[in-house]
Amino acid sequence: MEIKGNILGRVLPVFGLLVFLASVPLTAFAHCDTLDGPVVMTAKQALKKGDVTPVLKWVQKDHEAELKEAFKRTLAVRNKGKDAQELADMYFFETLVRLHRAGEGAPYDGLKPAGELEPSVAAADKALETGSVEKLTKETAHLVTEGIHQRFEKTMKAKKMADKSVEQGREYVEAYVDYVHYVERLHMAAAGPDAHHGEKKGVSSEHAH
Repeated sequence: MEIKGNILGRVLPVFGLLVFLASVPLTAFAHCDTLDGPVVMTAKQALKKGDVTPVLKWVQKDHEAELKEAFKRTLAVRNKGKDAQELADMYFFETLVRLHRAGEGAPYDGLKPAGELEPSVAAADKALETGSVEKLTKETAHLVTEGIHQRFEKTMKAKKMADKSVEQGREYVEAYVDYVHYVERLHMAAAGPDAHHGEKKGVSSEHAH
């Protein structure tokens, strides 16, 4: 049994860009704490130019004073030799990322090495760099199609055997819950933070397992 093409045609444009919310570990979203992430890359440019302004957008207003002070101290030290510059720069990077993470309400557990981006996050950043989202939408649309189809087919197969025994019934329930929750996560991501189990979108919440 297959999902009708017209249904997929309606959901894929919305879910395509957001599939990683359902399939990628949340740790991927901490890519701003990597040495080649956008926060540190902006910091490097700011230090090179001697202007803190470009990095202020990465922190909340109440953290500006602390960041500016760290920037001032860094500039005062980094001209005292290569070793001093490396230490001073790292101090500023860590201060900036720590404050950025605090503004997100997330813990800071140190800077991560360059090259640790999840493929989906790297693709999202690449789309911004190139100014085109076409490749990203195609790749993620394929992922969400496969994700729905696999769970749907597994659930349908288990459903046919669900009444054969208690154990097979449990296998069906396990597959069903995984299938419904996968689609639910996609829906909630597309609908936004105000929609919880469809309560504000006119969708029944009977499947809130």
